[in-house]
Amino acid sequence: MSSTLFINSQLEIPESELEITTSRSGGPGGQHVNTTSSKVTLRWNIAQSQVLSEKVRAQLMKNLVSRLTLQGELVLQVDTSRSQMQNREIAFERLTIIIQKALLISKKRIPTKPKKSAKLRRLNDKSHVSNTKRQRKSSAGESE
Repeated sequence: MSSTLFINSQLEIPESELEITTSRSGGPGGQHVNTTSSKVTLRWNIAQSQVLSEKVRAQLMKNLVSRLTLQGELVLQVDTSRSQMQNREIAFERLTIIIQKALLISKKRIPTKPKKSAKLRRLNDKSHVSNTKRQRKSSAGESE
């Protein structure tokens, strides 16, 4: 692993800001699981990060509010693999993806109105269906 985690062209997180801990993973795996600490927990404190500008920090805090702790930490736990190194790489990939998605600025939606021709077509279709049902009612009443 390099000494920095590359997010995009404007943001790189130094490894010194990431806290990585390992622990024993649960689930199947036999004796291997009882002796190896393969689960990786990755913590990054967005609130105290030195590499973020205030604008980027505010955007991350807003977009990741449901994933952050009260102290402003983003916590990821990975135990999908039996290998600690693979879990570590997966955690870095997930962190990169989460931050990239949180940094995307969505376009403002411009409200539009239906065209006049679309309104007329809808009204014509409604009246056509109404006429068809009216004709069915009158013909059904005559046969009884």
